[in-house]
Amino acid sequence: MSRPRIVFVGGGSYQWTPKLLVDIAGTRSLADAHIVIEDIDPAPIPRMVAFVEHLARTRGIGLTASGTTDQRAALDGADYVVVCISTGALDSMQHDIEIPRRYGIEQSVGDTVGPGGILRALRNIPGVLDIARDMEARCPEAWLLNLTNPMTTLTRAVRRETSIEAIGLCHEVTICLFPLSLLLDCDMRDLDPTVVGGNHLPFVVGLDVAGVDGLARLREMLDDRKALAAQPFELPGGIGHEAVSGGGRFTKAGILDTNQVKLEFLTRFGVLPAAGDRHIVEFFPNFLTPEAEWGASWGVHLTSMDDRRLWLDHYTKEFESMLAAPEVPATPSGEMVAAIIDARLRDRSRAFPLNIPNAGQCPDLPDEVVVESMVTVDAAGVRGRDVATAPRALGEHRRRVSLSQELVVEAAVSGDRRVVFEAMMADPLASRVDHRAMTSMIDEMIAATSRWLPQFTTP
Repeated sequence: MSRPRIVFVGGGSYQWTPKLLVDIAGTRSLADAHIVIEDIDPAPIPRMVAFVEHLARTRGIGLTASGTTDQRAALDGADYVVVCISTGALDSMQHDIEIPRRYGIEQSVGDTVGPGGILRALRNIPGVLDIARDMEARCPEAWLLNLTNPMTTLTRAVRRETSIEAIGLCHEVTICLFPLSLLLDCDMRDLDPTVVGGNHLPFVVGLDVAGVDGLARLREMLDDRKALAAQPFELPGGIGHEAVSGGGRFTKAGILDTNQVKLEFLTRFGVLPAAGDRHIVEFFPNFLTPEAEWGASWGVHLTSMDDRRLWLDHYTKEFESMLAAPEVPATPSGEMVAAIIDARLRDRSRAFPLNIPNAGQCPDLPDEVVVESMVTVDAAGVRGRDVATAPRALGEHRRRVSLSQELVVEAAVSGDRRVVFEAMMADPLASRVDHRAMTSMIDEMIAATSRWLPQFTTP
């Protein structure tokens, strides 16, 4: 087996790169990999390279690293390209949140759909296409593993515009399975979901728990919430959460309280959205209304720019702590980069919730659009594992979102403001803006972030 060359584009990311490197160091088939840290900002590169060397030294493995700001040189001979870029970072995102707010739209995340998600896509798609085109020239057989949001539109753009095998990796389904395992008193590895939909709106339409219907068991629990308040549980050590239930204990009722939106869908439609509630509500804006206290009555918190800066500071400090520590924790992050590469290298078929083009696994969505479902990965490549549909109303809603996302890709490639308007009109959250004000909001958002949107000209 040849030594894999894994390139991190946007490798200066304190949020993503350190945890993915820990996973790689803990994966036997990748212990001798060569890591390339590439970023347009040279400042974090030496620290990330030093972290790889620190991992190799403390684990006694052959992992090596190099760093560069030259993207094309970094991609030479790559086997896997991990993308974790953020065009304009928090400086650009601030406009994504603040401008729509002046037009009456509150966004709980602002990175996937709605005005913020659309503008973020318009900024990130050209950068991701630039990476993919360099890959066509330097490493055409490499896989592009995309962690950047908006996941659907970025992955779709690469698949539509280039020949590169692009796969979108999102941890929301995995995160959802953990509280489900606590509710169902089972090992998380015993949960086998059937998933259909798109990124940040994947629906679990079936849940096998060692031969038992897990969704039916969850619905039974919802009928007796009082009993759940008397059922405490303990989180594994190191999870880093504080109990929010009464008396300072974790209870099953507390899990329900922090997942009110997805459980509302389970009650009404019999299926479970598998993303965090803060993502789900942006697809269904009747949860983000003044009457609902902008989501607060559903337990949804609007993530502020201050919140994001605090998290960035947390990731940076966490990285520096690991770099200085004599040992680096080996606990897997739950992310899928290392596991996917391992499954392909060792030809061990494994199923992951991934974003790939629709080839019939989601028959209620158009062919070729990027969908999220359970995907089999091995040496033969990636392919949808299951064929399933969502309930009719949810399927129709998802088709509308998919249309908006297709228009976003077209707008990002063409630089046509008229197509941006069409994408906003098709998007359920963005379309809440007064029709006459839509153009003004779009112009204002593009003007505020123009230095990251070279494909658009002034109106």
